[in-house]
Amino acid sequence: MSVLFSPMKIGTLEIKNRFVHSATHEAMATADGLVTDQMVKRYQNLAKGEVGLIIPGYMGIQPSGRANVNETGIHSDEMIPGLKRMTEAIHENGGKTVFQLAHAGRQSTKAICGQTPMSPSGKGRDPLYFVKPREMNEDDIQNVIRGFGSAAARAVEAGADGIQIHGAHGYLVNQFLSPFFNQRKDAWGGSDENRFRFLKEVFLEIKKSVPEGTPILIKLSTHDHTPRQGITHEAAKFYAGKLAEIGIDAVEISSGTTLYSFMNICRGDVAVDQLVAGVPKWQRPIGRMMMKRLVGKYGLEEAYHLEAARVIKPVLGEIPLILVGGMRTVGSMEGILQNGYADFVSMSRPFIREPFLVKRIKDGKTDRASCVSCNKCVMTITAHTPLKCYHRPS
Repeated sequence: MSVLFSPMKIGTLEIKNRFVHSATHEAMATADGLVTDQMVKRYQNLAKGEVGLIIPGYMGIQPSGRANVNETGIHSDEMIPGLKRMTEAIHENGGKTVFQLAHAGRQSTKAICGQTPMSPSGKGRDPLYFVKPREMNEDDIQNVIRGFGSAAARAVEAGADGIQIHGAHGYLVNQFLSPFFNQRKDAWGGSDENRFRFLKEVFLEIKKSVPEGTPILIKLSTHDHTPRQGITHEAAKFYAGKLAEIGIDAVEISSGTTLYSFMNICRGDVAVDQLVAGVPKWQRPIGRMMMKRLVGKYGLEEAYHLEAARVIKPVLGEIPLILVGGMRTVGSMEGILQNGYADFVSMSRPFIREPFLVKRIKDGKTDRASCVSCNKCVMTITAHTPLKCYHRPS
């Protein structure tokens, strides 16, 4: 049997194979953040398709942490029944699920999150949202930390098998970890040790809010690709080592930020038409011009976070590393696991196109994902359109 179909544990949770659905914003929730039938169906199909571990899209822990319209919320008990329906659909079809918890920080707008977005530091006006955030004070920081704990408790009540902290893609945890975003001089910044403090406190708050043995994972940025130095591979290695010390159960690695380097998150084609559809009409001409400058510069490389995995895996010891980023062929996936560079392979775009991909691989019907990385799926959601594959072969 292929190593891809051997079971492995993340903490106390046994996953039946090595395939992970990486969290992907679906734009399928109601305006209030409630789960819809469309969302339940999507994750039901992934479970039927034999994806071992399903991580649904970003769940906002507080209204102030909303990043997108039609984003799933987990900040109120009224969200629990819908979330429970989703977990039951996954469990009834043989899958496991971990909820990704996040706060947008500065990657939002007042119209979306209801207030001036917060950030570790208030410097700079963001190039995408044109927002100058306000610097968080001590009360803000402690309130958000508690918010992660409360959201984790709701996740468990809703039937989630574990929790993933979103520490990548420029969201708030990533902002605290990054010297580009975090320019504080107090105990929350100024050194890698101090920048790690926020994540550590979030982890500890979650840990005390959920039953003993509940797996806690993280999605960790390995490179911010910001105009000035942010997180690098070496900084990510340091953070991974600290996470291992405090007892993290698995680390999924990624890179890039929504504001400054979104094409490093999803390398492939630049879907210009889909990207500009989500901005006001008066901004579209300049947006189209800016996006066209990116065309041809971010071609897909299979396993484009593999170099980072080679740096980070040694400090994790027996803690599983989950590798996302351009995973497309079975041969490559098997080689990565067999060589010990990673323990699980994680995919996003391929599962949008083929929710039954894992079953087809298992049945010997294919040895590769058919996704061509056109990026129309993930870039159409900037216009708040529900996630789906838009590629049609000629």
